[in-house]
Amino acid sequence: MKRNLLACAAILSAFACAAAGCSSKIDQTAEVTTISDEKTENTSPAIETVPKEEEPTEPPLLERAKKLLEQNPDTVGYISVPGTDVDNPVVQTVDNDYYLHIGFDGQDFRAGTVFMDYRDVFSWNEEEHSENIVLYGHNMADNTMFGSLRRYRQDLDFYNEAPIVKLSSNYKDYTYVIFGLIITSGDAVPPNDDVYADPMTWEGFPYWNMEDLDDEKHFNYYVDTVKKMNMVDNKIDVEFGDDILTLSTCYSDEDNSRFLIVARRLRDDETEESVKKLINSKTE
Repeated sequence: MKRNLLACAAILSAFACAAAGCSSKIDQTAEVTTISDEKTENTSPAIETVPKEEEPTEPPLLERAKKLLEQNPDTVGYISVPGTDVDNPVVQTVDNDYYLHIGFDGQDFRAGTVFMDYRDVFSWNEEEHSENIVLYGHNMADNTMFGSLRRYRQDLDFYNEAPIVKLSSNYKDYTYVIFGLIITSGDAVPPNDDVYADPMTWEGFPYWNMEDLDDEKHFNYYVDTVKKMNMVDNKIDVEFGDDILTLSTCYSDEDNSRFLIVARRLRDDETEESVKKLINSKTE
């Protein structure tokens, strides 16, 4: 389990441990050891030394991250979607409101900044990563922020050309393959107005409230919901344990609806070329 399901804030944790060593005190006044003493010493059970497990250490920052952090300490990564105009730093703060209309430079800016859900964890330690990273960006008419992503829904064949998303933390580059394009409401309602209720019990699809998918039931619910509403023929399999990335932007054709691009991280035995070949293969 990477994260607690009820976590309300994205707090990065660091772990340290101290080990105490043992030493033997030498008695310089002791007499010559007798045979019986030697026998006792020689027959004493050996003490097994258990090797100490190495704690993970923080890797160095990527050069790009160093420069971006100097400009804005809220930087948590960088996103690009080859074939589109998406090529942006990603920020994160204590809520999902601040960067709606604040630019990367901290000044008022109508287009805002691409930002990560405040509850998500995308640290140097991959064991702490949220199973579903959710990024938000405005659907700008000039194609800035997530505006150019509308091409995926306007031209479904474009998915075959550009199924890859690149997302970097401040420490490492990751590659994802898109498996879902959906339009959904931003008005999911919890039972009895209980915002802490299990997301599976909500009316609608509260994708923004499902950053933790560390049990198979909730993971499958999320993926199956995307598959049911999918606008494209998905040939990419998704399994429990895969890391999910969700890009969310407004769908201006309907009130308070959202266009989502959902992807999973490439596995160790996959390449961009292999997943593109699969997506473009003819169904027999």
